[in-house]
Formats: sequence, C-alpha cells, structure tokens
Amino acid sequence: MPEPDPADNPGAPADVLAERRQLIGLCIRMLGTMADAEDAVQETWVRWYRLAETEREAIQNPAAWRTRVAGRVCLDLLGSARARRELYVGEWLPEPVPAGSHLSGSGRVSADPLDRVSLDESVSTALLVVLESMTPAERVAFVLHDVFALPFPEIAEIVGRTPAAVRQLATAARRRVADGRRSSVSRERHDDVARAFGAAARGGDLQALTALLDPGVTLRSDGGGRVSAARNPVHGADNVVRFLLGLLAKNRQLRVEERYSADGLGYVTTLDGVVTGVLSLGIRDGRITDLWIMVNPEKLTSW
Repeated sequence: MPEPDPADNPGAPADVLAERRQLIGLCIRMLGTMADAEDAVQETWVRWYRLAETEREAIQNPAAWRTRVAGRVCLDLLGSARARRELYVGEWLPEPVPAGSHLSGSGRVSADPLDRVSLDESVSTALLVVLESMTPAERVAFVLHDVFALPFPEIAEIVGRTPAAVRQLATAARRRVADGRRSSVSRERHDDVARAFGAAARGGDLQALTALLDPGVTLRSDGGGRVSAARNPVHGADNVVRFLLGLLAKNRQLRVEERYSADGLGYVTTLDGVVTGVLSLGIRDGRITDLWIMVNPEKLTSW
C-alpha cells in the first residue's frame, strides 16, 4: 500500500513541511478549494511512492519532480471538475482563504508558521474567479509560469503541448487576468470602501449602500445545496441592496464581523461563535462590482 503524505506526520522535517506548503499553495490556485488541493497533494505523494526505489534515487530533484506531477494531477482534476460542477447545486465559488491562516491537512489549524499558505493576490477570490473562466491548460500554464516561475518547456511536458503553444496559453491567460485587474483599486482604498459598505449594511442605510455599489454589480452565493443560498446570481444595485438587507433582516441572530482574506477586508457571519458565512468584495473605480458570499460549510473549514 502506498505510503501516506509524509507531511501528515507531526514530526516531519522542516523541508518536507515547506514543500507541502508549496504544493498546497500550487494546488489551491489550480483547483480553488482546500479539499481538492489536499487530494491532489496526496495523489502526488502516492505517485512518488509508487516508483521503485531505484527510480526515486535516479531523480536529481525530487521536489521539482513532485511539482510537475502535482501540475499533471491538477490538470486531470480540472477536466473532471467541470463535469462535476454542472451537477453542483446553485453557484460554484472558489474557497475563500483567511488572512493569517495556518493550514495543514484537511483545513486543520496549525500553529506552525511553516504550514502557512502564502496569502497574496493569486489566492484571492477575485483572481480565482477569473482563473475559473480559463481552460484547464490555460490555468495550469498561468499558475505554473506566472506564479511559480516554472519554465515553459517543463510546463509543455505537463500539458502535452509544445513550449511555444504553452507560451501562447500563458499569454492568453495573462490577458484575462489583466482585464480583470483593470481599474482595480489599491488595498487601502478597497478596505475603505469595504468598511463603508459594512457600516451602511448594518445600519440599513439603503441610500448609502446603493451609492457604494456599481450599477452593474453582481452578487453570487455558494451554499452547495447544503444550506440556503441564492441559486442564481443577483444583478443590479437595487436588487443586490434588497437581497442584502432582506438577508440581514431574516437572520438577526447572526453576528457580522470584519475579517481579512486575500481579497482584503471582508466580513464573516457567526452563530454561537461558529463561522457560517464569508463575504468577499470585488471593487473597481471605488465602487463594489462583485460580492461573493460563501455559506457552503465544506468551504468554511479554514475559518
């Protein structure tokens, strides 16, 4: 039977834990959820231990080998994920990652800073949503090259294309990301708008809330069929305001608290100290263009 991921051992050496952090960071950017990232990393180690000992000894850079294998595993999972998401109940959103989180396996909280998932724009909901619009090959090429600096020839082996074709994939992906970033605001401005949004929502100030929203704003919520959530996107400032204020009015027992994620300042709802939802905001030109509400319990384990 293949050996388990050695990083699951509490006594694993620092270099193994550091590599696990790298692989988890790679896979969550590729796949969008911690559970899928965990599965991909586990499969990567399974494939490593399936090699004969002489085969492992012949590999000059085992960590680089496992990075390439993780990329292949993610590429396979991305293909099957599209079919699974056609059966998903309601909207599918990537898992929001909390700032300052220290994650080891299966969303477990760890005090060890070596387990920390690197939090930057490349794990923000805003970017992960853009990555979801890409083909699997584009997504793999962008993440491996632009985030993890893997050379095009190595990525070509993973996706089964020529290096020139992979370069084109990365260019197309980069263009989509650039379009998504256009007119984006600084983190400081983002947090100012988010804070004003929270004050207006808690105070039920319809006029102030509407003024903070872009006229074409879209709200999406992910309950995964496990809890109540809007099955379809809510479009337009007036509709979004009514939806939000109605949600708060129906759930007065919930506490709403500020919390930071890779997107910047956002909000969580808690009931009896347990996080029941996470709200992330997309802001351009000083107005809120996107609201992403995660209430699927399976995607809140790290919160």
